[in-house]
Amino acid sequence: MSERSQVLPAPEGEYFEPSRFSGLSLLLAGGAVVGLVLCAIGAVTDARQFSFSWLFGFIYFFTICCGCLFWTIVHHATDAEWSVVVRRQLENIGLLLFALLIFAIPILVLRHHLFEWTNIKPGQDALLDSKRRYLNWSFFVFRAFLYFILLGGVAFLLRRFSVAQDRDGNPRCTVWMRIIAFVGLPIFGLALSFAAFDWLMGLNFRWYSTMWGPYIFAGAAGSSMSLLVLVTTALRQAGYLKVVTMEHYHIMGKWMLAFSVFWAYIGFSQ
Repeated sequence: MSERSQVLPAPEGEYFEPSRFSGLSLLLAGGAVVGLVLCAIGAVTDARQFSFSWLFGFIYFFTICCGCLFWTIVHHATDAEWSVVVRRQLENIGLLLFALLIFAIPILVLRHHLFEWTNIKPGQDALLDSKRRYLNWSFFVFRAFLYFILLGGVAFLLRRFSVAQDRDGNPRCTVWMRIIAFVGLPIFGLALSFAAFDWLMGLNFRWYSTMWGPYIFAGAAGSSMSLLVLVTTALRQAGYLKVVTMEHYHIMGKWMLAFSVFWAYIGFSQ
C-alpha cells in the first residue's frame, strides 16, 4: 500500500436506487426467460449435450461467486484497506451462492448423462469399485449440499455483520467478521477443491490430478476480480462509488495480472 500524505475524510454513505435500473432489470428478466425456454428445448432435443452445456454454465457462475467470497474473506483476514469501498459488491455477488443451489438441481437430475460412474454397477469396474466409498450417489448428493451450506453460510455471515456495522458502526462486528474469515478460509479452500473434484474431475473417474483444486481456484480468483472491475466501473458511470480512485483500479489490475500468471503456471504444471 502506498503512503498517503493526508488523511482522507470518510465518504458519505450511498444507497442504491433500484428504480434507476428498472429498464435493465426488465431486459435481463426477459433474457432469462428466453434462455430458460431455449434450455428446455435443448434438454428435449439433445439431453446429453444440454447436460454438459448446463454444467459448464453452472461452474462458470459458481466459480465467480466463490471468487468474490474469497476476496471478501481475504479482506477481513488481512485487514485490507483498499477493498473497503468495493467490499459490498463482493459480498452481494458471493451471497448468490444460495441462488445457485437451485441451478445445481438439473445436474443431479441429469447425472446419468454426465457422470459415467453412475451408470456402472458394482463389480463391473475394479478401479471404480476401489473408489466406491467416495463415488457413490448418496454421498455425492450430501457433499453437493454441504458445499453450498458451508460456502453460502460464510458469505451470509460476513454480509450480515457488514450490513449491521453500516447501521450502528459497532466495532465488534469487525472482530466477528475477522473471526469468520479465519475460520472460513480453510472451509473455502476445501469446499471449492472438493466441489471441483466432484463436478469436473468426476466426469471421468479414471483421471485424477493433484493440481485440479488450485487450478480452479486460480481461475475463480482472477475472473471474480475482473468482474469486480466491470461492476465498479458500471456503478461509477451510474453515479455511484465516486470514492473509487485510480489507485483502486491499479490494485485490482495487479491482482488480475497476478492470478492470470498463477493460473497459467498451474495450467502448465497440470
